[in-house]
Amino acid sequence: MTKNVFITGGLGQDAQILINILKKKKINLTILSRTKKSKTLGNVKFIKENLLNKRRLDLIFIKKKPDIVLHLASNNPSFNETNYKIFFKENFLATKNIFNSTFQSNQNAKFIFCSSSQIFKKKSGVVTEKSQNIITTDYTNFRIKSDNMMLKYKKKKKINYTNAILFNHDSKFRNKKFLLPRIIISIIKKDIVFLKNIKKLNIFSDFSHAEDICNGLYKLMFSNINKDKLIFSSGKNTSINKIIEYVIKKNKLKINIIFNEKKIKKGLIGNNYLAKKELKWNHKKNVYIAATEIYKHYLRKGTL
Repeated sequence: MTKNVFITGGLGQDAQILINILKKKKINLTILSRTKKSKTLGNVKFIKENLLNKRRLDLIFIKKKPDIVLHLASNNPSFNETNYKIFFKENFLATKNIFNSTFQSNQNAKFIFCSSSQIFKKKSGVVTEKSQNIITTDYTNFRIKSDNMMLKYKKKKKINYTNAILFNHDSKFRNKKFLLPRIIISIIKKDIVFLKNIKKLNIFSDFSHAEDICNGLYKLMFSNINKDKLIFSSGKNTSINKIIEYVIKKNKLKINIIFNEKKIKKGLIGNNYLAKKELKWNHKKNVYIAATEIYKHYLRKGTL
């Protein structure tokens, strides 16, 4: 039987990568987006819809009865948004609406909530699915509250729900307001002041190529795995300065900045053992490949 799959956040990086994977499969794929026009391309139906409109969502979900829902849509702090009401509406109320519409239409559906590594209390070192969460911003507040709400329902109704905790992952589809695209664009512009400021920060973190993370999500979507939480990460400590240095050297750019770190810091690293074990998932690319692809994309695009 052909599965009905819903993905929210249709204009985002991860949705675009997953559409490229799923459009080749024998499924009915529905993409919910606030800004993309409603249309159908092959087995992919794009629906322009406001996730805050519960009545409209109910009509769509009851008609389609999705088997799998991947909830990617959110308002991210990378967009410099600090309004409490907006985070409440777009990161909690919208999530609640999508979640309730899903299980009102099909109690046997699989619901995957894509969360963020920002929820963890630790800001350096290795974290697992069992590591403590902490509310530090409006963004993390509603991420954590959403997960708690859905876990409570899962325990009561025995539904299929997983919180997919995503660490940094980038590709040419990533919005240019995010850190790595901003850095790559500054390399193209030869914005020495910005690059020197990044160098001083000496950032270390867990970075992946977005295609690897999305392949993990794809495996989770079509698996029988029903874990409360799964971490999707590289499991490695990577220096932003090393990424910058790599892009400059690979493209033989004349940018006179020395990026040798005097002190290696440990960023926040996600232990991805459980996701790899349960899903038989492995990385095929890395953040250096992602950085190169982003560089070529914006260089070719020519409009920054």
